[in-house]
Amino acid sequence: MPKFVAFLRAINVGNHTVKMDQLGSLFEALGFTNVETFIASGNVIFDSKATNVKSLERKIEKHLEKSLGYAVTTFIRSVAEIAEIACYEPFAREELNGDGNTLFVCFVADAPTRDVAKKLLGLASPVDGFGLNEREVYWLYRRKNGESKFYGPPLERVLGCKTTVRNVNTIRRIAAKYGEVKRPPKSRKA
Repeated sequence: MPKFVAFLRAINVGNHTVKMDQLGSLFEALGFTNVETFIASGNVIFDSKATNVKSLERKIEKHLEKSLGYAVTTFIRSVAEIAEIACYEPFAREELNGDGNTLFVCFVADAPTRDVAKKLLGLASPVDGFGLNEREVYWLYRRKNGESKFYGPPLERVLGCKTTVRNVNTIRRIAAKYGEVKRPPKSRKA
């Protein structure tokens, strides 16, 4: 049975506090098996007989909104996709390892259009770097160079869609836990 990871937007931020055992139970109520939560930021790993990701996302969103009383945008990736995301390097290794630099992965429902990608990449600065690969936006925040202007709503305005953001270390820990990282990292695209 396929294993998936759901990255949920609006879980344990602001006034939207959800205990992880409650979140797990909500997923089990949908008929998913082997449900686990991973840290308290809205990451749920589960097995499902269904394989249509868009359908799964809608089903989860509808159930969570009914159960929690607010919209929870859901982004699902397979465990194999998580391994690819964890290995992808959109920037030179020296930059990724630079003092104060943090790489974030922003999940979106669909790959950004060419125009959106061009606009986003054009906003790169000494503080913020951006890379794209499939349905993920990679954001390198160079904290030593200043304060970013792209937390939350500003990034979503540029992308023209909802997103949820995770530190790449979280993604790598999920990939390692499920034994899917077995190859060398991809290099950045030219």
